[in-house]
Amino acid sequence: MDLGSATLQRWMTGPRFSALPMRSPGQPAPHLSFEFFPPRTEALEQQLWTCVNRLAPLAPRFVSVTYGAGGTTQARTHATVARIVHETSLVPAAHLTCVGSTRAEVDAVARSYWQAGVRHIVALRGDPSPGEPYRPHPGGYHFAADLVSGLRDVADFEISVAAYPEVHPGASNPMADLENLKRKLDAGATRAITQYFFDTTTYLRFLDLCLAAGIKAPIVPGIMPVSNYAQAVKFSAMCGASVPAWMGQLFEGTENDPETRRMVGMVVAAEQVRLLQANGVDEFHFYTLNRPDLTFAIAHVLGVRPPS
Repeated sequence: MDLGSATLQRWMTGPRFSALPMRSPGQPAPHLSFEFFPPRTEALEQQLWTCVNRLAPLAPRFVSVTYGAGGTTQARTHATVARIVHETSLVPAAHLTCVGSTRAEVDAVARSYWQAGVRHIVALRGDPSPGEPYRPHPGGYHFAADLVSGLRDVADFEISVAAYPEVHPGASNPMADLENLKRKLDAGATRAITQYFFDTTTYLRFLDLCLAAGIKAPIVPGIMPVSNYAQAVKFSAMCGASVPAWMGQLFEGTENDPETRRMVGMVVAAEQVRLLQANGVDEFHFYTLNRPDLTFAIAHVLGVRPPS
């Protein structure tokens, strides 16, 4: 059999894959939310507001602003959230952690957010400073579930919490991690937002576990479009997210080609969200890394468009 015949034989006898279903014209577009991080320099501040202004026309459900490890960016987070309140029509969700702070200090920050017009908090235990183990503050909220309960006493916040499809690095086992998620939601959280993941089956299996555990709140998938593969691998190793081998193969050879890296990242994330959408997921949270273009393009693929 010559090469051409072998090729034709492979095409004719190989498996057939139907396309992912397209969103029908009458189907509502999914809800989106975006995460930003507070800037450390003037140049990064310009990058952040370029990102905010680029994504604002997509009318996200909310936008969140992160804290650094050990609560190190609290002042910058507060300033960024306040500016979003006063200068945009976006709904800000401020990250709030309990690491290294007393209850009175955390409650005071929460009250200041409420007075500034912020009605949504992302409640997190928080990470200790690099290289240090987590130790609850003796006069503080020990864990995120305690923080959620305390916020309910401060004001009628909408509260989001974190979920970990691949298990939090500090959890003793997957079941303990799932029970902790349920405690946070039972304490009064509105939804959970997942750590980012790259294998869609990881999230879908996690949903099954949540349902079996009696969790009924939305578990919103966290999506991180990747434009720098090496950086993503390094960051994933620290936060417990796995990077599939196939992803490394897709980015192989793009180390010195940022434009191709961006295109590959777009394809990977677009395929991921389309597969999730085909499985009925109608809400996504994007970790933008203050870079808007990939997120904007993927939103377009999902059917989320700015007004004409």
